[in-house]
Amino acid sequence: MEKKEDVYKTVNKPSPEILYKDRKSKFYAAVYPITSEDDVKPIVEELRKKYHTANHVCYAWQLGVESPTYRANDDGEPNNSAGMPIYGQIQSFDVTNVLITVTRIFGGTKLGVGGLIQAYKTAAQMALENAKIVKKTIKAQFRLQFGYPEMDIVMRIIKQKNLNIVSQKMELDCALVISVRLSESEEVFQLFDEMQHIKITQLD
Repeated sequence: MEKKEDVYKTVNKPSPEILYKDRKSKFYAAVYPITSEDDVKPIVEELRKKYHTANHVCYAWQLGVESPTYRANDDGEPNNSAGMPIYGQIQSFDVTNVLITVTRIFGGTKLGVGGLIQAYKTAAQMALENAKIVKKTIKAQFRLQFGYPEMDIVMRIIKQKNLNIVSQKMELDCALVISVRLSESEEVFQLFDEMQHIKITQLD
């Protein structure tokens, strides 16, 4: 059975902002953790307020692991001269659930498309080098339902397999929610599924 990829790289907190300069233009770049596309707009709007003289707040983001979604935004720079070079660095560093912003304050000298691509790419790269990249594990969650007589065996397996108990309800019937590494989820599911008097269901 093929093992599922269950580790990914991301950031836990926004990186310190870095400044890259090219022919008097200033490029301020930072990396932010995001959990949905809705996180992006407030960050970009905050940067527009912070740098009210900025000409462009360009960015790229990626979300998800198995089939990631992404977006790149040039914010008025020539087509594909800003957002895609930033996104290229997200791919190069193999990170996800991140937003990288590069805020440009124009210095009076045009850089040309090639110069812009290089500047946005370099600023994004420096921001990622400055960020604290962490590895995270994707987990699957299961609900176990069983009677008191099964309590011992359930707890023994949880201990043996080093599973995490997320929540528990011990009344006439017992209900536990456990979390399992994605790569071990099928094995754990089968283990409990084969037992009598224990009901296991996967949670979304």
